[in-house]
Amino acid sequence: MRLLGNSCLAKDTWMSLFVVGRFANQSKVVLEAFQSVTACFSRFVSARGSIRIAISCFCLAMSAIAVGLGGYSVLGIRHTGDLVARTFDESLMSINYARAAGADFAAMRVASSHVTRHPSARARLDDEIDQLAKTLTEDVTIAAERSQSARAAKAAAKVKEAANAWVAIHRRPLQASTDGTGSDEASAREIDDVDQLSNVVNQQIELLVNYTAGDGFLFRQRALAAIKRDLQLNVVALTVALLLSGFFSWLLARRIIGPVAIASKAARSIADGDLNADIPRGSSDELGSLLAAMRKMRDNIREMVDREVAQRRSAQARLSDALENSQEGIVLLDANGHIALVNSRASEFIGCSSQLVHPDLFRGERGPSDETTGAEITQREVSHDVEGLASEARLPDGRWLRVSRSPTQEGGVILVYSDITGLKRQKAELHATNLRLDAALTHMSQGLCLYDSEARLQVVNRRFCEIFDLSPELVAPGMTFEEVLGLSVAAGNHGRQTVADLLAEREKCLAHHESGNYLQRLNDGRVVSIGHRSTSDGGWLISCEDVTDQQRAQSQITFMARHDDLTRLPNRSLFAERIEHAVAAAGRGSGFAVFCLDLDNFKQINDTLGHPVGDGLLCAVADRLSACVREIDTVARLGGDEFAIIQSDVQNAEDAEPLARRVVECIGAPYELNGHRVIVGCSVGIALAPGDGTTREMLLKNADMALYRSKAGGRGTWRFFEPAMDASLQSRRALELDLREAMDKDEFTLFYQPIYDLWMDRISGFEALLRWPHPKRGLVPPDQFIPIAEDIGLITPLGEWVLNRACEQAAGWPSELKIAVNVSATQIRDPRFAEVIANALDASTLAPQRLELEITESVLLGNSAETIATLHKLKAQGLSIALDDFGTGYSSLSYLRSFPFDKLKIDQSFVRDATATNGSKLIVRAITSLGKSLGITTTAEGVETIEQLNQIKAEGCNEAQGYLFSRPVPATEIASTILNLRGGLAKRQLSSAMTG
Repeated sequence: MRLLGNSCLAKDTWMSLFVVGRFANQSKVVLEAFQSVTACFSRFVSARGSIRIAISCFCLAMSAIAVGLGGYSVLGIRHTGDLVARTFDESLMSINYARAAGADFAAMRVASSHVTRHPSARARLDDEIDQLAKTLTEDVTIAAERSQSARAAKAAAKVKEAANAWVAIHRRPLQASTDGTGSDEASAREIDDVDQLSNVVNQQIELLVNYTAGDGFLFRQRALAAIKRDLQLNVVALTVALLLSGFFSWLLARRIIGPVAIASKAARSIADGDLNADIPRGSSDELGSLLAAMRKMRDNIREMVDREVAQRRSAQARLSDALENSQEGIVLLDANGHIALVNSRASEFIGCSSQLVHPDLFRGERGPSDETTGAEITQREVSHDVEGLASEARLPDGRWLRVSRSPTQEGGVILVYSDITGLKRQKAELHATNLRLDAALTHMSQGLCLYDSEARLQVVNRRFCEIFDLSPELVAPGMTFEEVLGLSVAAGNHGRQTVADLLAEREKCLAHHESGNYLQRLNDGRVVSIGHRSTSDGGWLISCEDVTDQQRAQSQITFMARHDDLTRLPNRSLFAERIEHAVAAAGRGSGFAVFCLDLDNFKQINDTLGHPVGDGLLCAVADRLSACVREIDTVARLGGDEFAIIQSDVQNAEDAEPLARRVVECIGAPYELNGHRVIVGCSVGIALAPGDGTTREMLLKNADMALYRSKAGGRGTWRFFEPAMDASLQSRRALELDLREAMDKDEFTLFYQPIYDLWMDRISGFEALLRWPHPKRGLVPPDQFIPIAEDIGLITPLGEWVLNRACEQAAGWPSELKIAVNVSATQIRDPRFAEVIANALDASTLAPQRLELEITESVLLGNSAETIATLHKLKAQGLSIALDDFGTGYSSLSYLRSFPFDKLKIDQSFVRDATATNGSKLIVRAITSLGKSLGITTTAEGVETIEQLNQIKAEGCNEAQGYLFSRPVPATEIASTILNLRGGLAKRQLSSAMTG
């Protein structure tokens, strides 16, 4: 029983400690939850902003706190009692299980005391011990679990350990005694061990019981102490709740009573007129709204008062500013005549003359101080009515014032002074302007008449009378428009026209001329421009100007715009109109012919004899053409040396051919111009309408194509348009386009023909020949595309390309070989030509002595002085200059004298006929003799046979060139050509040619 009591005490103690700890934790959690709920509730009440809601919420909160604390106290005490009872029960059960474990071990010892050698009995005994050991283990385990003590758990573990060791030791001695193998000493030792372990088990079971009882008693004591503290805590919590309730009540009172007192004080301040009283901002509840409304009311009242005061002050300030800044002087006199109010402007006026406020000033009397002050004041009554009197006064400084006087209700007078000096000055200026206007009207170059809405004359100037030769005394303001026209008719200005005719003519002209301007021709031939302008009052203004000279000048300008200023013939514009008229007439069955003429070699004459001779020639040609045609025909100059003719009433080519023949013969006859006998021919192209075209553009185009064919077939003739010409022109245009494209795509190439030195019997150089391998046309001959390149302006860039490519390729040849390049007249006249040559030599590193330029005699025509200077500049750089095709042009020996050519190239036409009986052998001989005499090398072109070679060699030619030596070859065959013609190869070729 003592052990049982101790066990129960231990159980009660442990349960008390457990309950106290758990209750303490719950109290902490509840306090934190209470604080959180209180804070949330306070925020909720503040957010609602209503005093009634706040009071209700605070009451509910306090009631909830009281109920919560009371309920928590009851539940906590009841739960604590349950824990104490449960702690005692658990400890008692743990002691019971420990006692049961001791009984089990005692049974195990009793069972182990039975010794038997029978196997089956021994087996039953072992099973019984094992079963008891298992039961002991379970009881000890349950006792440890219910003990709720760490010391009891350790004692239970030692009980299990000792019991298991006892069972293990117990079996060995029994087995040994059964088998009869053990010794008595060993058996005795094992029995001692078993007894010792039995004591250990019993001791640990007793300790387990004691530990459980002791700990239970301690827990029970602590639980009772926790209950006591919980009761104290509830008392404290109730006290705190009461304090909080009082605090909340104080807050509510403060929240309500304080703002009410402030609102009352503010209301009294506003009622007393104090609009500057401070009204604090309240919360969002009813009292806060009341304070905000009172503050708004105070602000509105103050704003209204301030606005009223500001308006009154502003009105006073504006009135004061208006009086002070007014241009009018204002004086207020009281009933006694004393000045009650005066502005600065009036003070200024009164300072100049104090008589302005004299009471007799406005009664037509002068004050006694007028003479003493020397004030020069004049007055004149300008208006008088029941309300007041206005007068004018002049100040001593020359200013004029208008003085207005108005009575007041109090018997005083308001005087208003207005400075009218500017108005006086404007009147004077207007008068002067009127005088100047009268002078301007009198001396203006245009006639002027102003009529009112009743067609009566208001203003007329002298020039109008002069234009229509009228007497100024007869034309007077007030006359009607018809009367003025009658005076003009009587003066003989309008021939047989009457006033009615002039009125009808005027209405007709005004209807057709929206601007109101029209021309009127007088009987003496003068032209008068009449302008009609309506006025705003229904009248009108008539301006007249003698434009006779202007009309003559305009006629001359119109003539010059449609005629050539040199030949006085119709120009291109008028000629186009005449063709349009002829085309319209052709539609009615009347045909015509269009002639396009172009003078042959006119540019050469113009360049050699000068522009005055050229202009004279053009005028002479115009006169001859005009003499060749009828009056119904048209001769025009289209520009430069181009003329055109429209021949009317032409049905077929036979009708136009006589005129074409006559034109060619007349133009081809010699001219004597400034001491020069000039012969020039013309080429004519003819297109017949409507067969060759029904539009101006088509006829001119076809006539121009016929002219082009006439010039190509031999100058000094005429050709009619044929449809095949259009195809030829289209082919030429296609070739032009291909030529431009070839220039862009670099489709050209150079071939080279050797120049053979007859005396050295070797090649002296090559001539560069331009070739055009067209992708579709094949190899295009140079005589087809070179003239086109000259016409369309491509010869300069094309020639530059030839120079650069020839120099570049010749730089890789043997140094003794020259390269000859043909140069056109256009290239020579280019100011950049010398620079182009220098760039080509620098880029190719070719020595200047190896470059030879071939020119024709056409290069020396025209501005020969500049051409000769350019050639001298090139020759000074080391280049050789050759005259190509010598003998086919003018062959002027002056060229040979003016420039030292290095070579003369005999044209192949002379070489070809040199072996004929009546051929050109003598010409070749003369050219070679001339070359020898001048020290110039001669080269024969076009040598194709041995006979030709022998002949030119016999005549003394230095070099030869032609198919006999080699055809033109590309740059890739230069080396083989040099090998074939070097070291006697020429002789073998000649011998093979002779045998062949």
